Order: sequence, then structure tokens, then C-alpha cells
Amino acid sequence: MPSPRTSHRPGSNTAAAPGTAPVKQRDAFFDNAKYLAIVFVAMGHAWEPLTDHSRAAEALYMVVYTFHMPAFILISGYFSRSFDMRPDRLRRLVTGVAVPYVLFEVAYSLFKRWADDDPSHPISLLDPWYLTWFLVALFVWRMTVPLWKVVRWPVPLALAVAVLASVSPDIGDDLDLQRVLQFLPFFVVGLFMKPEHFQLLRRREVRILSVPVFAVALLFAYWAGPRMNSAWFYHRDSAQELGAPWWAGLVMTLALFGSSLVLTSCFFAWVPGRRTWFTVLGAGTLYGYLLHGFLAKGSRFWGWYDDYTWLHQPLGEIFLTVFAATLITVLCTPPVQRMFRFAMEPKMEWAFKRDAAELARERARS
Repeated sequence: MPSPRTSHRPGSNTAAAPGTAPVKQRDAFFDNAKYLAIVFVAMGHAWEPLTDHSRAAEALYMVVYTFHMPAFILISGYFSRSFDMRPDRLRRLVTGVAVPYVLFEVAYSLFKRWADDDPSHPISLLDPWYLTWFLVALFVWRMTVPLWKVVRWPVPLALAVAVLASVSPDIGDDLDLQRVLQFLPFFVVGLFMKPEHFQLLRRREVRILSVPVFAVALLFAYWAGPRMNSAWFYHRDSAQELGAPWWAGLVMTLALFGSSLVLTSCFFAWVPGRRTWFTVLGAGTLYGYLLHGFLAKGSRFWGWYDDYTWLHQPLGEIFLTVFAATLITVLCTPPVQRMFRFAMEPKMEWAFKRDAAELARERARS
């Protein structure tokens, strides 16, 4: 995820040294939001095998899947506003998104061969497996930022693209384009949001209103669970591939887009804006996201949910929820970040030419 930063503000505790540029500070609200969203991601993965036998787990699963990835994607769009194909930003896109995609796509494929006893599983950079689709999507979305800045109606256009994708089964699985296109509107919404929009969502009235909204969403999910295919929330298939008529893609895309925006707004309303004990973990959400996938998939490959039937009891479900939250918290910590920075944020200075403008700025400073 992009690093959320805000410029140094007058009156803040961090003072810039004389003759130096103001020190930038991370925005605690966005770090908090990223951490809490990644906790919901991990809990959703832990609940997935329970949904066949627990209607309550299925309801929680559906509600969480309505907003957790849209929240991440919206934040990604918000912090992509300054992307303009400048060489240093392109380098960061390559080292922070493309390179981790290649490394983890290979790592996940090798892991599946070993853990699932599937030696024929291919290693393909064109067919993202499991969690790596998000890196492909983020790369594509950010490369299109200049385009969205020049079109007249960016959000309706992005929504039209998502609708067309949902009724186009011939798109195929290459680069997981269904997900890239169907989640695109959330990125574009974030791209055009402003700080005051987030301030509006954090007003007391919105926070109070979000409680009955979430309650209604849970009740509706409890009712809809046995009647609805939860694969709609993954946005990875067209309507026809889900066994529905083509027009259902249009209806479900618009309905889920609206529902996701409402629940994402409710989620943001309860995110604290001050620094908390977990604020520092917001910088490591990509680490937690990619690393926890090995255990999430391994638990299925090794049959833990089948062997330990007590996990399907209420106390077992609570245990899984707490365990998932604890695991993802540990994986977001600074020690884990330092350990895996070589794969997540490699410098790779040897791979890029020095930009003339950057060299000129360095000479001017010296």
C-alpha cells in the first residue's frame, strides 16, 4: 500500500532543522484504517471454511467482504493522486509493486506445489494466484491515473467499465482482469477524494448512524446467506460464469458498488484519527497481507478445518477470529518488515539509470 504522509504543519511537535525541508509525517488516520482493514481481511480468510456450516459466520463474512477490500483500494486511489509518470515514481512502482508481485507469485506457486502435493501447478506471471491479484491491479490502476485526470466523468466511466466486465465472460483469467476492472471504481473514487471528505465521514453524526447501518447489513446478510452466491463479493467472475443471466451482472455490480461505499464509509467513521498502539502497524499492511496467505492456504491444504472439528463450534470460531487478528498484527510489526524488506521494498539502484533532474537537484543541494 502507498505510504500515507502529510506535510509538516505549523504548530506540530516535529520541527524542521534550520535550512532543511520540512519533515513529513505519516497520517495516523490512514495508518489506523489500513491496519484495521487488514485485520478484517485476515479474519475473513479464517471464517471462509466456516461459512458452509455456520449462518452467523456466513453473515459476518459477507458483510466484511463488502467493505474490506474496497476500503484498501479507495485508500490506494487517494494516495495515487500525485502519480504522474515521473521517473522516481515509476521506479517506486516497479520496486514496491511489480517486483513483490513476481517474487510472491513464484513463492505462492512453489508453496502450493509442496503444501498441496500438486507438482503440476504452473508458475505463471499472467495468472495471479490467490492474493497476488491485488499487486497486479494496483500496478494497472496506478498506470492509468493520468487518464482518469483528463476524462470528464471519471467515476461513471469507471463504473461503466466495471459493469461491462461483469457481463463479459470472454475476458479470461490473464492478470485477473475481471477483478482489476470490477474493483476499478473504488480506486477512481479514492483518486478524487479530498481530506475534507474523510473529515466529513468522521463526524459524530456519521459515526452514530453507522451503527444501525451495520446492524441492518448483518441482518440482511443473515437472511441472504443461504440464498445468495458469495462469489459475487470476490468480483473475479462474470455473471454468466456464476450461472446468472447477463443482466444480473449490471444489477449486482451497481448494488455492490453502492453497498460497499456505504459500509466503507461506516468503517471509516469508526477509524480513530489519533495515534494509537497499532498506528505504526499501518506501514506494514502489505507485509501482513502477503505473508498471512501462506498460513491461510496451508490451513486448507493440511486439512486443519476437517481434522479439528471443534473449530466449527462457537468457541472455535472465536478462537479463529482472535488467532487471525493476532497473526496479522505480528506480521505487520517493524521486525517482520525489516526481515522481508528485501522482497517488499527492494532498492534496486543497480537496475535504474539516474534521472538528470534528480542529479541536478542533488548538485543544487550540495
